[in-house]
Amino acid sequence: MAELATIARPYAEALFRVAKAADLNNWSALVSEMAQVAANPDLRELAHNPKVSDADIAAVFTAALKSPVGNEAKNFIAMLVENDRLTLLPEIAEQFFELKNAEQGSADAQIVSAFELSSAQVAELVATLEKKFGRKLNPIVTVDSALIGGVRVVVGDEVLDTSVRAKLQQMQIALTA
Repeated sequence: MAELATIARPYAEALFRVAKAADLNNWSALVSEMAQVAANPDLRELAHNPKVSDADIAAVFTAALKSPVGNEAKNFIAMLVENDRLTLLPEIAEQFFELKNAEQGSADAQIVSAFELSSAQVAELVATLEKKFGRKLNPIVTVDSALIGGVRVVVGDEVLDTSVRAKLQQMQIALTA
């Protein structure tokens, strides 16, 4: 996948420069939506169909978006279609959000919990994690009952695993060593 990241990087950087010059929050929502639409298997099949014209692919893609699409976004979509890069949009979006986080001095925090967390619990956990990691965090919370208890947090390439499953695995390793 390193090749996809390399191909997507210039597109993400160009898109970020355009978004930064305009309204970064509106562009962020649009980029997220575009990535979701581009990940759709039917759209991927359409994008790789040689019998469908570039203009038709761009029109279908634009019509699938719920957000209003301005001229700059339409031009970006048309350029991606023309260069056969529309299916790279999920990777472009990922790099776009990395650039946005770097600009804002924040990071995404993937929080996996064994049980559903209330908004107060998430806020308390995020406040503690922000002190530990020294930056603002954007929490993305999911539930995985296989953890048995506790949480697993991933921020960038750092992992903080306080789940019961992880502790049991550590005990198993210690006992079999």
